Amino acid sequence: MAAELVEAMNMVKSFRVSDLQTLLSSMGRSKSGLKQDLVGRALKLVQTEYSPELLKNVRQLYESRFPKSTGWLAARRPEGVPVVYSNLNSSSNLTSRGADYLNGISKPLPAPAAEVKLVPLPFYHTLDTLLSPTELIAHNNEKLQDSPHMFELTPKQADQIRNAGEIRPGIGSIQVVLRICYTDSIGVQEDQYPPNIAVKVNQSYCHVPGYYPSNKPGVEPRRPCRPVNITPWLHLSSVPNRITVTWGNFGKRYSVAVYLVRVFTAADLFNQLKLCSVESAERCRERIQDKLRFDPESEIATTGLRVSLICPLVKMRLGVPCRVLTCAHLQCFDAVFFLQMNEKKPTWTCPVCDKPAPYELLTIDGLLSEILKETTEDIEEIEYLTDGSWRPIRDEKERDRERERSNTPEYPVVDICIPEANGHSPAHSSTSLTGKSSSSSAGMAGITGAAVPQGGGTVVDLTLDSSSEEEGGGAGGDSEDTEDSADSPNPKRGRYNYDKDLVTAY
Repeated sequence: MAAELVEAMNMVKSFRVSDLQTLLSSMGRSKSGLKQDLVGRALKLVQTEYSPELLKNVRQLYESRFPKSTGWLAARRPEGVPVVYSNLNSSSNLTSRGADYLNGISKPLPAPAAEVKLVPLPFYHTLDTLLSPTELIAHNNEKLQDSPHMFELTPKQADQIRNAGEIRPGIGSIQVVLRICYTDSIGVQEDQYPPNIAVKVNQSYCHVPGYYPSNKPGVEPRRPCRPVNITPWLHLSSVPNRITVTWGNFGKRYSVAVYLVRVFTAADLFNQLKLCSVESAERCRERIQDKLRFDPESEIATTGLRVSLICPLVKMRLGVPCRVLTCAHLQCFDAVFFLQMNEKKPTWTCPVCDKPAPYELLTIDGLLSEILKETTEDIEEIEYLTDGSWRPIRDEKERDRERERSNTPEYPVVDICIPEANGHSPAHSSTSLTGKSSSSSAGMAGITGAAVPQGGGTVVDLTLDSSSEEEGGGAGGDSEDTEDSADSPNPKRGRYNYDKDLVTAY
């Protein structure tokens, strides 16, 4: 019974989504959800409601997909791996292995996960494979599982680690890293940590990257899945190193691998980018002309494309303009900041269109690099034209200020006089650019017969009508008018120390 139960569970783990849905619907269970939910639901169904009818349905579904495979070992066998039939000759052996598997009495050695390939990482260059991708196998029904693994370092590898330089204080450029991913032979797999992960290296727990808090409400913190550096806890000798991975068994399958790698920094990748991936200015102009080429089938003709000189990542002027070859836009981002951000938190996503931006597809825009050298700091935007040329786009406020400066008329200069002797506020004298204020003051003094106040203030007689004012203004230098004004009686003075009929113009 135990062997048949193990056989059914392993068959269920190899089912596709359609097989899982068929099995669950035949047993009256819900068939909605993701694949991992369907697998967990089917495994629970097999464990709790095991019956000959259920086993028959599982075998029929499995044989429809693998018609030539038999036995529970074949259910765990990936396609293309030969079956070892010698292990199936003894039914007692099969029964005992199944019982040990369920009860956790013995811990079978983990088998390598065939054809599981991890995605290459730009900051890590693999030198040697110390442990091929090996599946983490659950030994019992507990949620937390321990999977031990062993590997050894050769004398050459140990010397490489000892003699390596440091990329940062205390961190060498040659490291031994542990990587974990999903067990899937289709395509390359990205690093993915299982729940409740802990890594013990030679009886010492090593550091595993924690969760990044999220600034968005309702979004759970996310753990950055990256290689785990286990170098400080290794035996740099012929003594075998033991690694124990503790992980949460919640229906998903994971594989672990260990590599000897050379670690690069953001500065190293930037230097490689400058040497190997720079698009010439001529090629950039051809790309612009292709985008702006007239399309007779289109009702809208594009005559220009605007590109900002401000990096969308840091909102500063671009230093080294960079973009992705597969992106359709011409907008660039700063290569240095982009590499530094991915070194701390690898996402490799274009900050302009949010599409994948792998390091292998990054290129430096040679034309925009020349434009940045030719323009000043106040130019924040340019426009590409149909012939491949460009022109700067000035800010609207700056253009308004220039327009106001060009249309401003010549206003007269205002002189502010010193305070008068009697303590009153100073009179304001409007003087033109030709400087005729003194002569006008003298003429006005001759008309009224009153002395001009000290400090150059202008006194205006408001009792005079326009005709007399014109006559007085026109004969300011006539001697007869001066004598008449001298014979005329002095104006009455009031309680204040100024002429009653005279008002100081402010």
